[in-house]
Formats: sequence, structure tokens, C-alpha cells
Amino acid sequence: MKPNVLFVDDEPQVLESLRALLRKEPFRILTAESAAAALEILARESVAVVVSDERMPGVSGSELLTKVKELYPSTVRIMLTGQASLDAVVRAINEGEIYRFLSKPLKSDELGAAVRRALEIAATARAPEPPPPSSHRGPPPSTPRGAAIDELEAEHPGITRIELSEGGAIVIEGLDDDFSDVIAALGDGAPSPNGRKTSPPPRRSAPDDHRVRVNR
Repeated sequence: MKPNVLFVDDEPQVLESLRALLRKEPFRILTAESAAAALEILARESVAVVVSDERMPGVSGSELLTKVKELYPSTVRIMLTGQASLDAVVRAINEGEIYRFLSKPLKSDELGAAVRRALEIAATARAPEPPPPSSHRGPPPSTPRGAAIDELEAEHPGITRIELSEGGAIVIEGLDDDFSDVIAALGDGAPSPNGRKTSPPPRRSAPDDHRVRVNR
């Protein structure tokens, strides 16, 4: 969907000229003949850029752009005028924080280029911010069973590495007479699939190569 650009000028013929001048530009043109009408459009439409004339009856362009800044800070503001006073320029820059100040008469390429650049700035300002980094640092806290396994790994490096045989048995290497104590520590209190607690397997003598198979 094309972004909306709102042009504000109290002279209808100027607005029609701007519409014809920018008809081929990649944005949707909205027009308003007063600051009040512009604010009504802004209240119901998502407007990326506002281009306002300075000399208008009632509320001036600089006053309008200051209000736009307060209500819609991500909307980029451009002032367009043919006879602006120095005070108006200073007010528009300091209070309205306008992006560009363009003087009449304008060339189509000048105005079109200024609005396209303003649309790029508006798109950047409205882009969602990335989520903040997680406040959690370090590994997640260990469960009681995880803590027991960590202690075993610290005492017997490599003991928690698991090797499965072709038949699905767990092969534990490098164990001797302490085998039953290790298995008891690993299985103590661990729930089985049916909800019951498992008991440590009976002590078995390790073969000469210290490879022990425990069927799951």
C-alpha cells in the first residue's frame, strides 16, 4: 500500500497543481485547506509526511507542524512557502523540527525528491524496535537431578557421555567396582514412564575391558 503524504495550503488551486505535479510519484496524495482540516485527516489516516504552507489564515504552517510534532512525532514535516519571514523559519525549525524548508515556486523533481527522502526517514522512524536482550546470563539453573549429574561429571570426567549399542543398550566405559554406586546416584529417585521410582540395578561384575552394558 502506498504511503500517505498530506499537503496543506489555503489555496485550492495550489493543491490541485501539487496533485498534478506529483501524480506519478509512489505515494498517495491527501490535501487539506486549513490546519483544522489537516488535523482531522491526521486523526483518521496514517500519514507519513506533512507538507504545509506557512501563510494560512488562522493557524500558520509553523504552528500546525509544531502540533503535528506533538501528536504524531514519527510523521516527517516539510514547510512550503513563497514569502516566509525569518521568524517563521526559526519557529518552524526550533519548535516544529521540520525536515526541510522549501521555497515557491518549486520544480517537480525538487519537491518529489524531498518527499521521497522524507518517506524513507518516516519508514525508519516507524520500524519496530528489536526486542531487548535477555537479562538472563549464564546457563539455566540446574534441577536436583541435573545437579547430581554435574557433580558426577566433575568427579569422573566423561562419565555422562552415553554410547548406545545396536540393540539399544547403554554402554558405559571406564568403570570398575564403583559401578553400582554410580548407577545408584544416577537413578536415585528418577521417575519411570509409569510414574514409579526406579531402583538401582543389581551389581554386576565388569568384564576385563571395563565395558558394562545396561539394558534400558
